[in-house]
Amino acid sequence: MNFSSLWRGKAPRLTTTFAVLTLSTLSSALVAAPLDKADIKFIGPIAADMQLKPYQTEHQDAIINALLPSIQQPTTSITVFGEKLKWQTLDKVNALTLGGLQALKFTAHAERFSQGTLTLKGIEKAQLFIDGEKQSVTKESYELALPQGDHQIVIIAEQVANWHDVDVDFNPKAAIDRLTFSNKEQHGLSAKQLFDATTVSSLSLAPDAKHYLVAKRHYQDSTGNQANVITELKNDDNQTVYRFESGQPSNIIWSPDNNYLVYLLDGKLKQLNRKTLNLKVIASNLEGAGDFAYYDNNSLIFSWSKSPAADNSLTKHYQGLQDRWSYARTTSQAYLLDISTGLSKTISQGPLSHSIEDFNSKRGTVLLSRGVQVMQASTHPTTELVELNIANASNTVIGQFATFNQAKYTGDDIYVTAGPDFKDGLGRNLPENMLANNYDGQLYLLTDHGKNAAPLSREFDPAIGQLEVLANGDALIKVTEQDTIALYLYDKSKQRFSKLKTGFDVVEQFSFSNNRSPAILVSGSNASSPQQLKQLSINKNTATTLWDSKPQAYANTDIASLDEFNFINTAGVEIKGRVYFPSNLDKNKHYPALVYYYGGTSPVTRGFTGRYPFNLWAEHGYVVYVVQPTGATGFGQQFSAKHVNAWGQYTADDIMQGTQALLKQYPFIDKNRLGNLGASYGGFMTMLLTTKTDMFSASIAHAGISNITSYWGHGWWGYLYSGEASKNSYPWNNSELYSQHSPVFHADKVTTPLLLLHGDADTNVPVGESHTMYTALKLLGKDVDLIEYKGADHQIFARDQRFDWWDTMLAYFDKHLKEQPQWWQYLYPEK
Repeated sequence: MNFSSLWRGKAPRLTTTFAVLTLSTLSSALVAAPLDKADIKFIGPIAADMQLKPYQTEHQDAIINALLPSIQQPTTSITVFGEKLKWQTLDKVNALTLGGLQALKFTAHAERFSQGTLTLKGIEKAQLFIDGEKQSVTKESYELALPQGDHQIVIIAEQVANWHDVDVDFNPKAAIDRLTFSNKEQHGLSAKQLFDATTVSSLSLAPDAKHYLVAKRHYQDSTGNQANVITELKNDDNQTVYRFESGQPSNIIWSPDNNYLVYLLDGKLKQLNRKTLNLKVIASNLEGAGDFAYYDNNSLIFSWSKSPAADNSLTKHYQGLQDRWSYARTTSQAYLLDISTGLSKTISQGPLSHSIEDFNSKRGTVLLSRGVQVMQASTHPTTELVELNIANASNTVIGQFATFNQAKYTGDDIYVTAGPDFKDGLGRNLPENMLANNYDGQLYLLTDHGKNAAPLSREFDPAIGQLEVLANGDALIKVTEQDTIALYLYDKSKQRFSKLKTGFDVVEQFSFSNNRSPAILVSGSNASSPQQLKQLSINKNTATTLWDSKPQAYANTDIASLDEFNFINTAGVEIKGRVYFPSNLDKNKHYPALVYYYGGTSPVTRGFTGRYPFNLWAEHGYVVYVVQPTGATGFGQQFSAKHVNAWGQYTADDIMQGTQALLKQYPFIDKNRLGNLGASYGGFMTMLLTTKTDMFSASIAHAGISNITSYWGHGWWGYLYSGEASKNSYPWNNSELYSQHSPVFHADKVTTPLLLLHGDADTNVPVGESHTMYTALKLLGKDVDLIEYKGADHQIFARDQRFDWWDTMLAYFDKHLKEQPQWWQYLYPEK
């Protein structure tokens, strides 16, 4: 169900869900034709004894909007004021007049973007909603502009003189504007489902595993860009024992004695008694404080940041490379807070910022990391790991490292996650002539206060991410494993990695208990199934599902089928990929295809939804190929190391070779209707590919890099990322890399229509990167469009912008790959 209302200048362009349907009657003539009443569902009378209709009161919209969600649901009946009302078809309605309200519901299915006029006859007072969005009316008529897919239409009638005279007519704008109508509930996946559906936004499991806290987030039309979040405390029977209604807590921590839950809310640090549910305010005025943890039963350890006073001067004098960051001069120190009095005391001091890595209250020590100087002019800034003895305030330097991610105690030893080059290449598993990619995280063990170090994951291909330590000293780690995000257990005594059976392609969040048989609370999803919440048993390696979003948000929904598709490139390396197919795939037809990639140092993982909704694109009639080209982490160090000093060299070949292999494997894909797209480094790859091949008929680059030199010098983190992507290479010692691998230097070779998308507040890849390519292509007379999203940074987060962004990409491809320019012209009319 691909809902998009698209009322420019009125409500935001959206996309909805719920009661959805398929095809039956077709209006093809350019004259108004009534819908078959058998295709329209009817329910009523609703509140037959209603003395005044909503339009006769001061609260009409509020009353109707409150009823709407119940009407939208795919149910056979609703109960109003204790009376059960059943849905029937409109042709079964015999009464001339009815009291109260009545509702009509049906689906309009568009095979392509379609426009026309919907007219209500015989209904004197009504409100009409398409995909949950109220429509404006001109007399009895409503103007429709519906993208391909299923669209739910709801009419709530307040005044009807004679139901025998009621008709709903559709008049298409042109011969191509065809809609089919039905009352069935099965529908295709929609954008609104993907964005609005309830998801787990945070979770925390108590140390004894007898309670857990879970926050769930969803969106809806009435609140627009504002997320609706509900946080609940649940027991081990999955029953809610406490619900946060007035505000949402953050920084959730549990006391070691299992008696209390502490959290931040409304600027206050609060303590909830798990048995009595009594509340106590521990401290207030904690602006800038975070990362709270129980140091012991009597005190908390936390970080407290302080930003400098606002600078109202006319100029800004840069003190170093990091000064381009808005937060560069904010300092953070470690503090202890006494729970009984709320008194805080500092345990570290400036001018260097300190981050708390871990602590051991029995030994009275804290692991802190810090930069060796305030402004470090280096592509690999040095991190110093120190151990602080709280009793005497003495610091012991564990080491200084050019690559460092995280450190945790394990007994008397220390786990560290860092790149392969940690401690002079201790974790390298590469030929001597290859430079390591330090985004490929590795696990190390430091002993004897850092004097000795051992690599633990050198032969382990997954890239180490988040690290947690169990009570017995074993490590629980979240890893990137090819195109999945998995959980592994590292057994310290056996020096062995074991994969935990989560049942997820992508583990999103996890929390664990510290009892003898540790439990893990974990949320995640699969490429073709939405998010779930599960509890795992480490000892048994089993999982129990606690919550599943599919029945709630994706009932009666068609979801794309999926194939694994891998090929061997010309270098003899297997390149992984996957292919999404439209849910109604007919292999006797020819389909356009979209090729998506990132190409940077991370794979495109298999989450059900995300910024780039592969399942949605498939529902719009595209075969979608997601390829994992050379250079990504999670496939072993040699694979990721090829990202270094390549800037598209291997990646472009893999994408082109993979696309050719795809066409050979699936003959129902039309080779003349191929589109490609990517974002950030993937946007760079899109621009680069337009200079290398004409196999694609349309290309989209979001937040892409057109000039490696300007990105390196202007992007907030450009020089840092280039420290790996262009290791030891600079514009002055490797000008060929910086120029000849930059797409703008080959703009004259572009023949493919190109859409450039960018947030105008992007600090990561400045919007000038798209402007540079746009300027070049415009001067060359090429087919290029540039669209900026106002106020958006590197990613498009806001709900209204996200729907607009998704619509824009699909409309562009519809124009070039389906010869259907109407949607694009509707969104971006020529002036």
